[in-house]
Amino acid sequence: MASKIDNAKRLRYIRVLERFSNSIINYLFKSETISKKTYDKKVLNNLRYLERIESVALYKGEYNELEKLIKQMILFQESEKDIQEIKDKLLYQSNQIEKTINNRRYKKDKHASDKYKDWE
Repeated sequence: MASKIDNAKRLRYIRVLERFSNSIINYLFKSETISKKTYDKKVLNNLRYLERIESVALYKGEYNELEKLIKQMILFQESEKDIQEIKDKLLYQSNQIEKTINNRRYKKDKHASDKYKDWE
């Protein structure tokens, strides 16, 4: 029973992290006019959800990277860096996380045509 509760807490924590990062990344990527003030506001808004959830140990590499990305977003919110520099760094880090996830999910079949040579 305790493991089910731990799994539920872990899953809830992961979902909040994903929601946090997706919200910020979508804003940076899709918004035509980005500003540091709006970025700060979005981070603070998402931080409220993150503070409600108990932090849980994450064991997969991409979830640890996601957690680091969230911490980086919060640090940028407190810093005085230019919004364009923040955007570049966060979009790059987010892209790297997506690449590792996609590499695990999809593997290109090398020599796909060689597989059917015996059939001819």
